Amino acid sequence: MNNIIILGAQWGDEGKGKVVDLLAERFDIVTRYQGGHNAGHTVFVGDRKFVLKLIPSGILRGKKAVIGNGVVIDPGALLDEIRTLAAVGIGVERLLSISNRAHVIFPFHRLVEGASENRENRTAIGTTSRGIGPCYEDKIARRGIRVADLLDRTNFRALYASLAEDKQTFARAFQIDGHIDYDRIREEYEQFGERIRGMVCDTSRLLNEAIRDGRRILFEGAQGTMLDVDHGTYPFVTSSSAAAGGACTGSGVAPTRIGGVLGVSKAYTTRVGGGPFPTEDNGPGGERIRKAGKEFGAVTGRPRRCGWFDVPLLKYTAAVNGFDSIVVTKLDVLDEFDEVKVCTGYRLNGRVTDEVPATSKELESIEPVYETLRGWKAPTRGATSHGALPDAARRYLDYLAAQVGVEIGCISTGPERNETIIVPGSRFESLIG
Repeated sequence: MNNIIILGAQWGDEGKGKVVDLLAERFDIVTRYQGGHNAGHTVFVGDRKFVLKLIPSGILRGKKAVIGNGVVIDPGALLDEIRTLAAVGIGVERLLSISNRAHVIFPFHRLVEGASENRENRTAIGTTSRGIGPCYEDKIARRGIRVADLLDRTNFRALYASLAEDKQTFARAFQIDGHIDYDRIREEYEQFGERIRGMVCDTSRLLNEAIRDGRRILFEGAQGTMLDVDHGTYPFVTSSSAAAGGACTGSGVAPTRIGGVLGVSKAYTTRVGGGPFPTEDNGPGGERIRKAGKEFGAVTGRPRRCGWFDVPLLKYTAAVNGFDSIVVTKLDVLDEFDEVKVCTGYRLNGRVTDEVPATSKELESIEPVYETLRGWKAPTRGATSHGALPDAARRYLDYLAAQVGVEIGCISTGPERNETIIVPGSRFESLIG
């Protein structure tokens, strides 16, 4: 039973898109289980670059793609993505299934988010202002509208009228009501519903029947574990369950049907938006990483904050998710460094610990404890075997694996599919088949 979850081990942007694309050919279905169109997976196929925000990147391999019930969907953004893929010959409407239980993002969700984020005395989270958080708020408050509701015009109009009334009250309070044409939005979304109707189904049933029939499923996470609403650096987190447990609740597939969990981590660490980042390097080292790694957001283009590999953080996310193996990406970004720093502990309140504190206040007061390793000053880009790596690069990877306590079973040495090393005899190799 090799249905596996693959997800980010840090704050997202770890290179999951490439890894999912690489592995998709070994699976029958690729499923997205949480998040919205704020998270972009970038995949390079030859000279083409694809940024997929909602549709699982396995669709580029011609695989069945499923958007699960845990995802929040902006239908306009989804249809734009469908058109982009269709323009290059990908039969999205044939390959894509959308959960009838997924919640729907409306334009007023974006306005609510912008007003909330900019409110006086509010701690700015640094969201993408795409309405994801307010949509999840409506979901949890039991006033949300789901895809199934969108397809039932009579029911949708009643639910929409109630939700619109609620948002109008909010909008008047923030003096943004004049910008919202609620009737036009309703009509537009009724049209959206008709355009996606043929792709909508009970995806939980689809997935469980596929598992029963012996088909293999790859569960694709968005963002990273440290943005999980429960286990991340709260409140600087996303609004969904980005950890492995979210794969089950967000897809309707039981934990007993999961055969393994793979974590994806950069050879260093990055973060987008506000919030604590213990190993952030605001000096020349961080800037060198940003330039060499082209560290800018796939969706927003925002420059990412950059720093060094954080062992306590990886040990924490490995425990939360139960990683069987770790994929290390962008090793080649460190090729020109004379020395590479690794955080092995946190100095907090006068003592050294490897425990990740629960509060942002404590996380922000951490002083990282570093070990400095010799760099390899040699190219790793495009290496396809462990033995082809420079000795110092292998020692670096071995050191990380020993410190974290989980094997590194796969190494990405560039953005292309073939710029990848799968370690022979690893748990990673056995899981992917």
